[in-house]
This record gives sequence, C-alpha cells and structure tokens, in this order.
Amino acid sequence: MVESVPMTRNGYNKIKAEIDRLENQEMPLVTAKIAEAREEGDLKENAEYHAQRENQGMLQAKINELKDKIARASIVDPSTLPKDEVVFGCTVTVEDLAYGDEEEFTLVGAGEEDYNAGKILVTSPFGQGLIGAKVGQTAEIEAPAGKLKFKILKIEFRD
Repeated sequence: MVESVPMTRNGYNKIKAEIDRLENQEMPLVTAKIAEAREEGDLKENAEYHAQRENQGMLQAKINELKDKIARASIVDPSTLPKDEVVFGCTVTVEDLAYGDEEEFTLVGAGEEDYNAGKILVTSPFGQGLIGAKVGQTAEIEAPAGKLKFKILKIEFRD
C-alpha cells in the first residue's frame, strides 16, 4: 500500500514551487555546464564533466523525491481536526520527564518542516509518538537512546 504524505495546501504549494525551480532554473544550468565541459575534449579525464554529471543525477533524484511526495500528498485541513488532542497542525508544549525541560513542537506536513524552529514532521517517529495524546498525559517515544517520555502540557492551534 502506498503511504500518503499529509500536508497543508501551503506545504503542497511550497513543494510544487521547489520542483518548478529545480526543473526550470537549476537543471538548465547543470545541463549547460555539462555541455561546456564536453567541449573541453577527452571525457575520460575530464573531472568537470564527471562532476556536473554527478550533480545532474543528484538534482534529478531530488526532483523525483519531491514529485513522489506530491503524488502521495493528502491535503489536510487542520480546522476539521479535534482540538483537545495532539493532531496534525497543532503546537504542543511538552515537558521532557528525563530532564525537566519544556519544549514546544509544531506538527507539520511535508514541505513545512523546519527543525531549528521546532516544526517537525507529523509522519516522523517523534511526531507519531505524540499524536493522540491529551493534556496531562505522557507520550512515550522509542528512540535509539531508549524510551523518551514527554508530558503534554499544552495544545494550541496557531495561524
């Protein structure tokens, strides 16, 4: 079964714009650099040619990955989700029971993740471990370092 990728309309549009940029701006630049390198002669010993071919392959892989996300996209309207539990689109404040630290995470879809800003993918193991928890409950999340425990302190929906 093909797993759907939850995202908002905004996240979907961001991914579409990135695909467009990669295909219509980045790829033509790499293609032009390959043509220039090819004109320099013997391809066996032409490091620039091989480097640009590798860049082209990596760029195409990135485009294919983004197109796959778009193909499996499931647009979610956060306004239709429950407000009393951790769900897609909410901002949750948790207490790390091992360290006593308070942390805040926003569960987002593909194209909107920004780990430095606390925006984590709802499909990540961490996001999945928080889903469904209510204020006052403890979410347990399996991690390579062992089981992490977080107490849910607050659930908010921000614009």
